[in-house]
Amino acid sequence: MRITDIKATTVTVPLEAPLRHSNGVHWGRFVRTIVEVETDEGITGLGEMGGGGESAKLAFEGLKPYLVGHDPFQLEALRWKISNPTASLYNNRTQLMAAIEFACIDIIGKKLGVPAYQILGGKMRDEVEFASYIFFRYPNEKTGAGEVRTIEQVVDHVAELKAKYGFTSHKLKGGVFHPDYELEVYKAIAAANPKDRYRFDPNAILSVEQSVRFAKAIEGLNNDYLEDPTWGLNGMRKVREKTHLSLATNTVVVNFEQLSANILDPAVDVILLDTTFWGGIRPCIKAAAVCETFQYGVAVHSSGELGIQLSTMLHLGAVLPSMPFAIDAHYHQLTDDIIKGGLMTYENGKIKIPTAPGLGVELDYDKLGQYSELYQELGGYPYDRDPYRKDWYPLLPNMTEHWADPAIVK
Repeated sequence: MRITDIKATTVTVPLEAPLRHSNGVHWGRFVRTIVEVETDEGITGLGEMGGGGESAKLAFEGLKPYLVGHDPFQLEALRWKISNPTASLYNNRTQLMAAIEFACIDIIGKKLGVPAYQILGGKMRDEVEFASYIFFRYPNEKTGAGEVRTIEQVVDHVAELKAKYGFTSHKLKGGVFHPDYELEVYKAIAAANPKDRYRFDPNAILSVEQSVRFAKAIEGLNNDYLEDPTWGLNGMRKVREKTHLSLATNTVVVNFEQLSANILDPAVDVILLDTTFWGGIRPCIKAAAVCETFQYGVAVHSSGELGIQLSTMLHLGAVLPSMPFAIDAHYHQLTDDIIKGGLMTYENGKIKIPTAPGLGVELDYDKLGQYSELYQELGGYPYDRDPYRKDWYPLLPNMTEHWADPAIVK
């Protein structure tokens, strides 16, 4: 079997409402690039990457000389062709490689008639548990609904998510308002749901001192971990020295060199693996094995996935020996998907692992066309800007005048 072509289509899929974070806003939609890798046996594999537009299309087209004629079973050779360490200094292809690896694993599974988890070592579980992903949100521009800003709105939002999806672990995305206010929010959620588990992620916007104060203030709660309170391995190390909480990251340990540095001089306790950021499912499995050896916890990070990448997260979750934490996903914030059957369904806070060959999902070409046209109409958006705060930009660590005011709607 040989690869004959690769196609990239950028789509934008609406969210329930714009999602606020420490470095900007998701402007009411996610932009993703869907990849189709074709073979001479008529089998097509599916991949997905965050962001997109003409630049993504050109980037994938630029890889055709590497791909056309390659055997999709030869994944290790493909990794060295596309993203060997020296070439990656000049061509940051990690996320491109991830999307292509997804597609090749999909092809292999379809060729062999087995789900991806069979290729990756066999499943350890039939379903994967998810945490709610709680964002402060602006109101939906069209309907005015969906705002999450006040403490009461956040608590009500968590109750709605629990009732609808069955989540019992909750992640609050912070770094928008002053940490004192977000501490009140976090404590209020925990007080309203005393049997559930919690994690807080301000996207590294806090200083070391702010991080330590926040950590000490929540030490009595039922925390999974504190995620990326401050920036950098050294900053995280300073926070870790002064708290009993486990620290987690998806920003400062995202490759094997950083993982080795963290093992030699620990700064974080839980590594949040991301099938895109690490370059595919297989690198995540390799990293998880290293973490298992050195007794580091692992969880799975969300990077704004649609159903194709969500499937890669499910297959990763299926094969990891230990899954002590519910995994993250923005997925319940979406209003639709580009896979057949629409959005995958949660049951008791979990999603069943696909059992069809390959990744176990198929493209809905009507939806692909619909959301490709919507992208052509709306274009992309700057992730690190807030459309309602003119001239605002993030600082790390943030300063008083750069925090949003929780009394202001937008």
